[in-house]
Amino acid sequence: MKVIAEPGVPQVVIVREFAAPRELLFRAYTEPELVPRWLGPAGLELVVNQLDPRHGGRWRWTHYDGDGKGYVFHGLYHGDPTPERIVQTYEFDQAPGTVYLNLITFDEAGGITTLTQNTVFFAVEDRELYVDGGMERGIRESLQRLDDLVTELAEEAH
Repeated sequence: MKVIAEPGVPQVVIVREFAAPRELLFRAYTEPELVPRWLGPAGLELVVNQLDPRHGGRWRWTHYDGDGKGYVFHGLYHGDPTPERIVQTYEFDQAPGTVYLNLITFDEAGGITTLTQNTVFFAVEDRELYVDGGMERGIRESLQRLDDLVTELAEEAH
């Protein structure tokens, strides 16, 4: 996994390859029963409260820690999500008004899908909070679990 977070630039780009077709990655991002199987740091339970992957559709989920404290995240889809790309906003309930934009693309070639998540922030300070808040650890754990999930889904398909 590659994480690009240039100092002074309100953007974070994450790139990772998966030995799976992009349709399986798309399913993992858009099917409510699959999302909790991979998204979020280890040790937190994810509950999908809403997931409506269509233009103008909303998504909302809650991460619960071991003490049962919930952390709510939500956003909107912009354009209809496809196996090639998803565009969505992202907001944490504990930081209302701090919204960022995610463009997630799935490029497949030779049986390998490259996932690229391009996250744009309104301010460099917002990006620094995101990076300093331990996002890389959580993303690495999530993408490893996503890899495990799409491998399992690919095996089930055969």
